[in-house]
Amino acid sequence: MQTPRLTTVPTNWLSSSGQEAAELAALAGLVLDPWQQLVLDQGLREREDGNWSAFEVAVNVPRQNGKGGIIEARELAGLFLLGEKLILHSAHEFKTSIVAFRRIEQLIMGCPDLRKRVLRVRRTTGEEAIELVTGQVLRFLARSGGSGRGFTGDCNVLDEAMILGDDAMGALMPTMSAVPNPQIWYLGSAGIGAPSVQLARLRRRADVAVESGKPDPSLAYFEWSVDAHRDECGPACTDHDNPDDPRAWATANPALGIRISEQHVRNERASLGSGGIFERERLGVGEYPSDSADTWQVIGEDAWQALAAADSAPADPVSFAVDMTPERSHVAIAVAGPWRGGTHVEVVEHRPGTGWFKDRVRELTKKWGPRCWVIDSGSPAASLIGDLREALKVDPDDESDDPQLLAPVVEAKARDVVQATGQFYDAVTEQALSHLAQAPLAAALAGAQKRPLGDAWAWARRIVSVDISPLVAVTLAKWGLGAEVDDERGPRLW
Repeated sequence: MQTPRLTTVPTNWLSSSGQEAAELAALAGLVLDPWQQLVLDQGLREREDGNWSAFEVAVNVPRQNGKGGIIEARELAGLFLLGEKLILHSAHEFKTSIVAFRRIEQLIMGCPDLRKRVLRVRRTTGEEAIELVTGQVLRFLARSGGSGRGFTGDCNVLDEAMILGDDAMGALMPTMSAVPNPQIWYLGSAGIGAPSVQLARLRRRADVAVESGKPDPSLAYFEWSVDAHRDECGPACTDHDNPDDPRAWATANPALGIRISEQHVRNERASLGSGGIFERERLGVGEYPSDSADTWQVIGEDAWQALAAADSAPADPVSFAVDMTPERSHVAIAVAGPWRGGTHVEVVEHRPGTGWFKDRVRELTKKWGPRCWVIDSGSPAASLIGDLREALKVDPDDESDDPQLLAPVVEAKARDVVQATGQFYDAVTEQALSHLAQAPLAAALAGAQKRPLGDAWAWARRIVSVDISPLVAVTLAKWGLGAEVDDERGPRLW
């Protein structure tokens, strides 16, 4: 089995529904290749709380290898195995979406065990859908027409992911905020330049995870491609893959020898020549737009990476902080503490949804005994203040108006947020801060910009698809080390 050249998967998982999904696909007559089963197994991993280990799953593979089979198996599993109420399948073009609709319709209607669970199949143009008697729906849309706004999908399948930009992601992300356990699947081939905005972001996150040795906690990324020659490579270069070498063909095409023959690839090579088309279409060598001009606007990437230290760790006293995206799609928990004359900051948790939040807060508090928990009372995270206090009760059954807490809660006001942001920025510029090169934090900094707040500024996200909650959380956690605390753990003398 050809494994992906570039891959990262979350490590926090307990079990996987991948095997059951593959068996269900086989029941419908779709027998998956080993590499397709690998993607399903790792993409459908679940944590101990039953939620997906990976909020986002991305498959980047050259054409005709069988990514459609992965899509069909995932959608079959969502309908008949996982009980997802609404699955949205979108492609850039309407005709691509229709082809996918007809393929899965044939699989379902051709299997008696699945067909008997179908209530109706809608074939009206623009309304294509498969509905089950139990209420589950699989809908097919074209992104180019703006379809899908307002729908809340448990699973969103984005085909032709190499043509996916900010507008589509801005329409999608808010629809998932009310879903308790959502998942996004991106499937496409190598980047084609400017249209591949979102795929480029996912790929950069995977690169950061691989380079740092720390898997992205919410992304499963699989890319089959070659490490192509650079312009400066000489004819004797052996550090990069030769496009004329069948071994390179196998590296980039997991279905070589299954549904793609070596002779066909040889014919493609002869026909397409050396203009780069063969490398992109068959070897996965994409062109990905760089955000270098638009990202890392506040703190430079080099300056941030220079502060990374593998042995960095917080010492007592520590403080924790919480932040959440405006769409309520992710919550971040961060910790800060003294380290070697400066401050260590770290993202402790960054997960989809909020159902896990209270248990994790209580667990961290009992383990670390922090001086406080910080939360911005004017941010979307303010809706978690009640849950935070509930989790910190010494006696969970205490229903009084002023219960005793395991740790104080500091509700930061606008002036505090400004102060916290300034302190964080100064610590970076003065090299008095250390971190663990975590991918979510790097991605947040890359996509952050300044938001005017009075005569000063605070953090803001540059575009809607950027999640800066890890950055806001570490900023508030650092500020919490010196914040004035009304210790709610003291004795109630009155």
